[in-house]
Amino acid sequence: MQKLSMDELQRTDVESFKKQQKTPIAIVLDNVRSMHNVGSAFRTADGFAIEKIYLCGITGTPPHREIEKTALGATQSVTWEYAKDTNEVIDQLRSEGYTIVAIEQAENSVMLHEFQPDSSKKYALVFGNEVNGVDEDVMKKIDTCIEIPQYGTKHSLNVSVAIGIILWDFIQKRNLN
Repeated sequence: MQKLSMDELQRTDVESFKKQQKTPIAIVLDNVRSMHNVGSAFRTADGFAIEKIYLCGITGTPPHREIEKTALGATQSVTWEYAKDTNEVIDQLRSEGYTIVAIEQAENSVMLHEFQPDSSKKYALVFGNEVNGVDEDVMKKIDTCIEIPQYGTKHSLNVSVAIGIILWDFIQKRNLN
C-alpha cells in the first residue's frame, strides 16, 4: 500500500473552500486557554467544513504562532469571530436558529452514541476550558448537553480530541439521515 500524493488527494484551495457549502455547525470555544487547542480546533473545523468558530473570553485569536503551529493554515480558511462574552454569542446564535449544545459532563447529559442530530437543524457546539469546562452561566442557556463516554481513569478528554470526536460523530449521523 502506498500513501496518496497531495495531487491525488485533490484538496480544494482556500478561496474555493470559502465559497463551498458548509456543514451547519458552529463551534464555540468558551475560555479555551491553550493556543495549540485553538489551532487544532481550526484544523478540525476545516477538515469537516464547519461554518464558523467563535473564540470567546480568554481564548486566543489568530494570528498567533502557537495557533498557527497546529492550525497549519486553517485560520485562513475557516471563518471565525472573537467575542469577550460567551453568553452574548449563545444569545446571537439562538436568534439565528441554532440549537445550542454543550459538550460537558452534567446532570441529564445525553451520551454521544445516544444523541441523534436532526439534519434539518443548525447546531452550535460549545466546548469549555481545559480545567473548568463550560462556564456554569453558559450551561444555563443550552438546549442539551452531550457527554462522550469514557472508560479509563481520567475524567475528561483534551478539548481538541473532544472536538474531533463530536464533529466526526455529528457528520456521520447527519449524512445517514
